[in-house]
Amino acid sequence: MQRPSWAPPEVDIDRPASSRIYDYMLGGSHNFAVDREIAQRAIAAMPQLPAVLAANRSFLRRAVRYLAAEGSIDQFLDLGSGIPTVGNVHEITGQINESARVVYVDIDPIAVLHAQAILTDYPNATSLQADLRHPLEILSDPTVTEMLDFTRPVAVLLVATLHFLPEQQPAAIVSQLRAALPSGSYITISHASDDGQPPAGQRDALDVYARADNEVIMRTGSEVSALADGWALVEPGVVRLPLWHPDPDEAISPDDANFPGYGMVARRP
Repeated sequence: MQRPSWAPPEVDIDRPASSRIYDYMLGGSHNFAVDREIAQRAIAAMPQLPAVLAANRSFLRRAVRYLAAEGSIDQFLDLGSGIPTVGNVHEITGQINESARVVYVDIDPIAVLHAQAILTDYPNATSLQADLRHPLEILSDPTVTEMLDFTRPVAVLLVATLHFLPEQQPAAIVSQLRAALPSGSYITISHASDDGQPPAGQRDALDVYARADNEVIMRTGSEVSALADGWALVEPGVVRLPLWHPDPDEAISPDDANFPGYGMVARRP
């Protein structure tokens, strides 16, 4: 296929990436044919998948509003941020505190390139290409330390990212962040789960991701809750995503109690 003008030359346009698949499902345009093919196959297996991803974005917005307003946080580190879409972290925080600072981090150069383009007029926000599996390297990167002051509380966002990591990596990442961040910092997590889900359809969709080297690791509510060890959970704790501080105008559906993912916000004591 022909390389789009916005695609860096070092990017393999024949290899799918979870961030670009996510972008396509949310209606974005920074994705390749290979990403769209995987997304369409996953949607065919699990038609509600775009709505699930949209719910993740809604959770992110609600959590950031809470942290900026009620938590008085003015520094945000978005790990695995993906390709920015409407309702980005810096837009949400800017409505509450125009001096709030944001660093977006993603391993996908397309995500970083797009973030850099839209942040041209935002001096309090920047983007970094890095691997969230190495959080301490990210925290010490000059791009991050020039924007964020780690002598004060920081909110770290891990939204729809940890379920792409196998084995004990999520727990290790969260533990390292807890040890490195100052008291009063927060962590925000959303994570896919098959608790209460019928195996058909969802399993097929996960198999599509796996064949594209974007395997999603489902974890139970108990496993997601364990990531909060050593942190103080913000009420209502670890809950299905739509049930975490829903907007007043959002109708709660009976299906929300079985939403295929959990969310939480927790504070470092």
